[in-house]
Amino acid sequence: MKNNITIFFTLLLFCSSYCQSLNYSSVIIPDKLKENANAVVRNNILEVTLLNIDEMIVRKKRVITILNKQGNSFKSLYAHYDDDTKITKLSAIIYNAFGKQIKKYSKSKFLDVSAVDGGTLYSDSRVKYIDYTPITYPYTVVYECEYKTSSTGFIPSWYPVTGYGLSLEKSSYILNNPKKIAIRKKEKNFKKYSIENNSSTFDYKYSLQNKPAVKYENLTLSFRNFMPYLMVSANDFTLKGVHGKASNWKEFGKWMYDSLLKDRNIVDNTTKIKILKLVEDVNDPIEKAKIVYKYMQDKTRYISVQVGIGGWQPITAKEVDEMGYGDCKGLTNYTKSLLDIVGVKSNYTVVYAKEKRNIDKEFSSIQGNHVILNIPNKEDDIWLECTSKTMPFGFLGDFTDDRDVLVVTPEGGVIKHTPVYKNEHNLKVTKANIKFSEKGNLAASLQITSTGTQYDRNFHKSDFNKKELSKNYKEKKWGYNNNLEIVSANVINNKELVELTEELEVTVANYAIVNEKEYLFRVNVFNRNVYVPRKYRTRNLPFKIERGYKDIDEYIIEIPASYQLINLPIDKNIQTKFGVYKLNIEKVSETKIKYKKTFLLKQGVYNKEDYKVYRDFRKKTSKLENLRIAITKK
Repeated sequence: MKNNITIFFTLLLFCSSYCQSLNYSSVIIPDKLKENANAVVRNNILEVTLLNIDEMIVRKKRVITILNKQGNSFKSLYAHYDDDTKITKLSAIIYNAFGKQIKKYSKSKFLDVSAVDGGTLYSDSRVKYIDYTPITYPYTVVYECEYKTSSTGFIPSWYPVTGYGLSLEKSSYILNNPKKIAIRKKEKNFKKYSIENNSSTFDYKYSLQNKPAVKYENLTLSFRNFMPYLMVSANDFTLKGVHGKASNWKEFGKWMYDSLLKDRNIVDNTTKIKILKLVEDVNDPIEKAKIVYKYMQDKTRYISVQVGIGGWQPITAKEVDEMGYGDCKGLTNYTKSLLDIVGVKSNYTVVYAKEKRNIDKEFSSIQGNHVILNIPNKEDDIWLECTSKTMPFGFLGDFTDDRDVLVVTPEGGVIKHTPVYKNEHNLKVTKANIKFSEKGNLAASLQITSTGTQYDRNFHKSDFNKKELSKNYKEKKWGYNNNLEIVSANVINNKELVELTEELEVTVANYAIVNEKEYLFRVNVFNRNVYVPRKYRTRNLPFKIERGYKDIDEYIIEIPASYQLINLPIDKNIQTKFGVYKLNIEKVSETKIKYKKTFLLKQGVYNKEDYKVYRDFRKKTSKLENLRIAITKK
């Protein structure tokens, strides 16, 4: 009898171990979830317990199988903490393809480092992480974390699927709210997905199962545009011990102004006298603002300073004034403080920078990753980027243009939209005089003028020395021209007009192909755009032209006197919903031709059915950009 009991428990232990291994084996993943996938979320549980407006516990458990090298970015073996957030549990276990455990990490085995890079002066934010390098694929990660925090301003959102190439077996979101604290939620992109919702007024419970991976396609939209996610926020919250109240944007902005910005605008009398002296003969408020902005740019530099109420409160204007540096919050607050001195009203403004993303105007919560300054100016507000020492007054560029932002006023928050640099506004005009020698060498003088986002991409050249300029033109701008030499280069940055002018003298040895039968050269020497989108047999997603622009190229080309022009290419005029391409080559004299090209590309979101048409358009323009002209001996 005793032997039978021993055998029974041995078999039970074996079965339990075997079943667990089988659960973590990649073999049992359904084939439909492996298709187009680099990784598969086997199970993901995010549980939030809101104990009070200043106490929250967050538990995470994620089981994910990484199928290949591209899937490594999804393993996410890290946990952030600071002096307000304590990690109470942390572990990770790695299993091989057959569900056998190969690595185990307890909390003490996680590496512990600062969560900011070398560009940050000081910060209390840290991260514990595992630097696991896989030997074989697939492998499975079981990650568990629990942390407790007194800052409830950041209630975790739910993103069941977080990227392209990631499929999902099951993901769950649970929010426990035992004290029935007033909370709000926003369900985004839920309608197309079979999301199970067992929520009540004060407690939320969602789950999504068996979601196949979405394959990334060229020019596609941000994943956030069509995948489901849940935003959650409390009307009353705490951030680093500071109580906040924000059921709408007006209330949220009022809290920011009173709790984060108020009384942080004081500078010493010496600076105050200096600033007033600079504008003493100026009456126009915009001219005053220009003088103050230049003073700030000349005096300060950007450095990240991630401290103060969860990294959301700027250091004081006095500190920036004394130290000469600050982050986006500190520099923006400092500029605002100087404008206060000269009597120019301005507003601290929260924005999502880099990726074009809106502050959600329908859902007030802690959002954004950057701060800029707004100067009300009737119907034409002025916007200032305060972290740049070189950005022209009133110009944002593509870092923060064309998006909804939160403007913080003493009366409360207001949603506004930043300036749009669209299509024709982003203009580059290239004019050149080009002369060919008998041997096929080329010498040219040219002038390139850029505005809008084309200015934004190039105005940094005004700070280049001669060597840096030459390298930029030879390796980046005109790398397709072998034997290119920069004889001279002069870059003029007109900040008043927000216009960049580049004046150059260049040579290209052996540009033309010369033999006994012909003299052949590509006519577009200095602005060749041969981009063609990737081909898809079946396009599944809509596509986006993120930035529109307009290029105008005009060249006067002189050929050697011993050669003659016989046939010139006919004019081209291609009109599409995506843009326009016009090409004209005309004979000016026996030895000169005029080349003129206009290329307009229109930003916008287009249906997947239009992708092939767009690709055909770019194929045609690419071919014309490589157009060659042959001339013959007289």
